[in-house]
Amino acid sequence: MIRYQLRCRAGHEFEGWFPGSSAFEHQAAHGLLSCPHCGTADISRALMAPAVHTAAPRQETEAPQPPAATPPGHASAGVPDAVIALLQKIRHTVEEHCDDVGDRFASEALDMHRGKSEARGIYGSMTPQEQAELDEEGVDVHAIPWVRRADS
Repeated sequence: MIRYQLRCRAGHEFEGWFPGSSAFEHQAAHGLLSCPHCGTADISRALMAPAVHTAAPRQETEAPQPPAATPPGHASAGVPDAVIALLQKIRHTVEEHCDDVGDRFASEALDMHRGKSEARGIYGSMTPQEQAELDEEGVDVHAIPWVRRADS
């Protein structure tokens, strides 16, 4: 999944999630996107910094459950429970609808960008060197905070 920071012609900014860059291009070209603030379909990508996340191995999941209390000292301590619950739902959706390509993330993303393989939603991990290579090629990737599963 790719998250883009979007901007309408009136200057309103918001985010959108897409299975790949071609999905954004297609939707924008056909007027399928609209600003949630003013309704205009004149939408473009806003400038944003890339980020990379190292994903844990994919495991079978059940439907997300409400989050348990965050233990003291946990990496997400101090993050509101509502935010943790939303991130757990995002994780569940990504794991359900995207392919976990593990440490092959950078090569898979490059193949899709170059048209060598079909565009699809992927997630995985990459090294800082691989991230730099993707940046140089103009491949948009974004990190999603990978919180613990709701059922763990």
